[in-house]
Amino acid sequence: MTMDYIVDKLGGRIAFGGDYNPEQWPEEVWKHDVALMKEAGVNLVSVGIFSWALLEPEEGRYEFGWLDTILDLLHANGISVDLANASASPPPWFSRKYPDSLPVDADGVRQSYGSRQAFAACSPDYRRAAAALTTAIVERYAGHPAVVMWHVHNEYGCHNQPDFGPHAERGFQEWLQRRYGSLDALNEAWGTAFWSQHYYDWAEILPPRRSGTWVNPTQQLDFARFSSDALLECFTAEADIIRARSEHPVTTNFMGFNMGLHAPVDYWRWSGHMDVVSNDHYLIADDARNFQDLAMTADLTRGWAQGKPWLLMEHSTSAVNWQPRNVAKGPGEMLRNSLQHVARGTDGVLFFQWRASRAGAEKYHSGLVPHAGRETKVWREVVELGRALERISAVAGSTVQAEACIIHDTDARWGSELDSHPSEDARNLPETRRWHDALYRAGITTDFRQSTDDLSGYKLVIAPMLYLVTDEGAAKLHEYVDGGGTLVLTYFSGIVDENDHIRLDPVNGGGYPGAFSELLGVSMEEFFPLRSGDAVGLTRFGSGTLWSELGTARGAEVLATFDAGTGPGGSGTGGSGTGSSGVGGSPAVTRRAASAGRGAAYYVATSLGREGLAELVELLCEDADVKPVLGVRPPEDVEIVRRSNGDTDWTFVINHGPQEATVPLYGVDLLAGAPTGGTLNLTAGGVAVVESSR
Repeated sequence: MTMDYIVDKLGGRIAFGGDYNPEQWPEEVWKHDVALMKEAGVNLVSVGIFSWALLEPEEGRYEFGWLDTILDLLHANGISVDLANASASPPPWFSRKYPDSLPVDADGVRQSYGSRQAFAACSPDYRRAAAALTTAIVERYAGHPAVVMWHVHNEYGCHNQPDFGPHAERGFQEWLQRRYGSLDALNEAWGTAFWSQHYYDWAEILPPRRSGTWVNPTQQLDFARFSSDALLECFTAEADIIRARSEHPVTTNFMGFNMGLHAPVDYWRWSGHMDVVSNDHYLIADDARNFQDLAMTADLTRGWAQGKPWLLMEHSTSAVNWQPRNVAKGPGEMLRNSLQHVARGTDGVLFFQWRASRAGAEKYHSGLVPHAGRETKVWREVVELGRALERISAVAGSTVQAEACIIHDTDARWGSELDSHPSEDARNLPETRRWHDALYRAGITTDFRQSTDDLSGYKLVIAPMLYLVTDEGAAKLHEYVDGGGTLVLTYFSGIVDENDHIRLDPVNGGGYPGAFSELLGVSMEEFFPLRSGDAVGLTRFGSGTLWSELGTARGAEVLATFDAGTGPGGSGTGGSGTGSSGVGGSPAVTRRAASAGRGAAYYVATSLGREGLAELVELLCEDADVKPVLGVRPPEDVEIVRRSNGDTDWTFVINHGPQEATVPLYGVDLLAGAPTGGTLNLTAGGVAVVESSR
């Protein structure tokens, strides 16, 4: 089952709505709520996500009366339900009765209840209680006509992972035994000959709790993998209970790029267990280009969904409650955000939450119905959004067209976030965003994939800081270039294997980037990370920051070298100095043609600035024959993305800038209800969805 099932249940309409928490309000408000939902065009709400305490007031005794009433009321008013199994947040009675179900932090301190998600994923008491609750809910509501979808838990890993307690300790030991089979294999993988860490008994192995200095990096990496798998076991156990009793699809909401090494969930691994991939996204107010971050996250979610339509489970109508300064959205921003997500593959636009709360930690988080009620900017824009989604309903089921792809391996990101590296500034995620932003500015739509995927359908593949790569992933990228593809690898790529071991020949050496030196035709012998705020000049493509390298080209064409005229404390291009004495003349940007076929592999040995990266992206797109959606670079801050069903195209044009923009485009603007006449004029902050036949 996919989003097509949900869209069909909604009468062919894009899903629109959000989290509905009627238990926070007197029952006399409920009829008013559904009347407002009908006014706005809401057709899908999530119910019961944080309702465990009310549904099960004491162990084994369930109270469903209020939930019966609200589901009946929603169904009578034509509003469908994504029903949660409520396992996300155990009630206080549970935590008090089973105190060892609470998570333990890296310092060995057991956390208390009083917030949300106060449980340890490996706690047998939590798993048993969650399974019992899930069974009771699905057996009661599997046949309810309002229910069209099941929502397991909520934002797995948020607030309570990783857990370092005794349940996790035992679970980690068992997971390692399954992974390695023997202690000899584990000791080899973890490199325990270093610092006298050799293990002789599985019981000696602990979670990577706080220690005197750096904990074994492979142990940290494996614990992240284990922590993700432990939560996945929770999901699959509850999802299996539901699937055995209901025909409706099951999902849980992901959290975009937010799941790093210290909040580990591997969504690539999880996505195959979802009937529908869904995601939450919130703008960061201090981020001047947060609309580009939104686009990148939506592209990644589409990757998890393997290019199929997905579901935006949560975003905000205006301000959130959890940032240092929770800035409200400006006029039209909610519409732009929502249609960005639709442009990039969602068939549903849902929010947290329906009605802004009057109590609790999230009472200043915006809702579709704000504290000030109907006579507000937010409510008027909610109604406007509902009408806009109705007008573009034909988009549902179509897919996004992309010729370029960015590689984002979870292990590579987690590996880049380990400690004791050459530079704390070198991180996979920021470098990934720089490349996505450069392609975004150029008007190039990008998919996200893993290094082990089949990449043959893409003309251009970018692998930013692929620090950790498996043999399979490296072979796939070699195969991609030999098959005619254009590949870009950046600094600090191909350095280690899946165990975080440096790729080298201990007798003959090797050189960086180990897994890709031959493919790229370069051999780098030493890293020269830059000091904070420094830059290094290049003979082309402007300047670089964060990183430089000493090495030579061995078969690659050198497109740019590091400037030989700068050094520590010098006046390197674009900064106060470089801290990279000795790299002058070393290759900074290279290209090597494939030995077989017509492909090419580029290497970028530094982090390029915006203008230099734009220049390189233009060269790459020309080399790979990748073109913007409309054939020309879009105006500044104008986003153009196309969805298609094979017969019809829908081109989304979103103007994030302060100036009116004009783009060449034939078709009918579904939002305006008028043909473009070949030229689309879009006001500052405006949005258009132009339908055209192929």
